[in-house]
Amino acid sequence: MSQGKKIYFASDLHLGLPNQEQSLPREKLFNTWLDSIMNDCAELYLLGDIFDFWFEYRRVVPRGYTRFLGRIAQLTDAGVPVHFFTGNHDVWMFDYFSKELGVEVHHEPIVKELLGARFLLAHGDGLGPGDLGYKILKGIFTSPTLQWLFARLHPNFSLWFGNQWSVSSRYSKEITHVFRGENEQITKYSRGKLEQEHFDFFIYGHWHSPIIYPLSAESNLVILGDWLVSNTYSVWDGQEFRLMRYQLNAPHEVLATATTSTKQTK
Repeated sequence: MSQGKKIYFASDLHLGLPNQEQSLPREKLFNTWLDSIMNDCAELYLLGDIFDFWFEYRRVVPRGYTRFLGRIAQLTDAGVPVHFFTGNHDVWMFDYFSKELGVEVHHEPIVKELLGARFLLAHGDGLGPGDLGYKILKGIFTSPTLQWLFARLHPNFSLWFGNQWSVSSRYSKEITHVFRGENEQITKYSRGKLEQEHFDFFIYGHWHSPIIYPLSAESNLVILGDWLVSNTYSVWDGQEFRLMRYQLNAPHEVLATATTSTKQTK
């Protein structure tokens, strides 16, 4: 990797919420952020719920998001690896992104070594103890049988229905969340993993509450936040991990920082 290159992480853009017209300014802002990182981006990780609803037919792709898809194609065409994690809102993503855009799609947590640090990366939903009802629901929605049946519906109806369901679900309504530290399922999940092997950083989306939360002197849990309220992302340069906010009038505000051995918060 070229000197000065960085690893970027973002999640929970929820494109299409509450409708394409109202989400367009959010899409344009995110694209402006993508433009701002193109020169020094070594890899980009999008950790789920980039779309508020997504379903791929074999020959049909949901209408809209052309600006965003074009930016992703621009990155991969330039040789920048882009990773897309399916979230609970865009779980029905199959091979369009990989075949058309050259994006690596992940449906499960992955482990990566990035610039000398060890990362566990996931959207985060359904991990950890508890929330049995949601885990059952997720199992239903990831069923190949249900996906096959849904694909039999006409796109005009199915995509309308999916967007209406997504907007009305409790996951779309609860766009703000106060991170509860040790009481969070994801904290318990991360601590369990940490007992088995070392990770410098656990990176998650889903909770919409941007934070760097220390698990130990040498390990941090990171919630990336969202682009509905906080407009946050993270960047790792091999020395310092930063949680940032992007705004047009103050494009790169540092909210918190961490290294592989210490953590300090502004």
